[in-house]
Amino acid sequence: MFSFFKRKPVLAGEDLQFQIETYQWLLKYFGGDDFYTHTQLVLPTDQYFPAQVSSPTEAVIATFSQVKHYAGMSDWPCNLRIQEADAETHLGHTLLIKEAPSTANGTYFKQDGEVNISFNPVLAKNPPRLVATFAHELGHYLTDSLPEPPPGGWDNWEFATDLTAVFLGFGIFSANTAFSFQQFTGSGTQGWSSQRSGYLSDTELLFGLAIFCHLKDIAPDDVAKFIKPALRKLFRRCYQQIARTEGLIADLRAVEYIGITTHKLPRFVAS
Repeated sequence: MFSFFKRKPVLAGEDLQFQIETYQWLLKYFGGDDFYTHTQLVLPTDQYFPAQVSSPTEAVIATFSQVKHYAGMSDWPCNLRIQEADAETHLGHTLLIKEAPSTANGTYFKQDGEVNISFNPVLAKNPPRLVATFAHELGHYLTDSLPEPPPGGWDNWEFATDLTAVFLGFGIFSANTAFSFQQFTGSGTQGWSSQRSGYLSDTELLFGLAIFCHLKDIAPDDVAKFIKPALRKLFRRCYQQIARTEGLIADLRAVEYIGITTHKLPRFVAS
């Protein structure tokens, strides 16, 4: 199959095969000019999200519009819904609720023949996570009802959708927000909190991002500076493994693009 370099690979076995097969699945239906010409690597800069807004609500709407634009899905009808806020976990100076239930970052669902994407209102204070969430849910919209399931079947759809968000150009956001660990203080309480987003690990998302960069001929130095410092070395290792794995990128570029003409709307119609 593929010949690997001597250094221990970042991904191997089933984890590597899932990445390859998911990219093959995506390139088969959404490759061609849509991917190789129109899809961009979206960066966390004002160039990509320049909207000036006057309220958090407007910021969320503007962010959703921008994510749809870069995904090539601006004309795809979709209702944006706000979820119920999470329960308050801090009830006093020293009283916290342990393992309090929380709502998902976002959801994708159909109701009365209309597509809906919801988001957790707490994400309005975390733009990178908001972008990653919208990209993931639009990945659901993109791949919903394809004539063949993702690798491993529809039970793996959430994992494949994480890679779909990377495929759409949002890999930096997905990898940077996959896991966070930070200190919090306030109202006489302090401590540490962690949060995980999505279904794939930051390592798997970085590997998917490295495949994206190889396919799009994007130099790793142009990407690494936007990745969290703690993850930059790992991203370069992913990129190097792919470069030294004979046939990986060539085989992906050789995937036959058949497109979708029966039930999906065209993308990048305004490009």
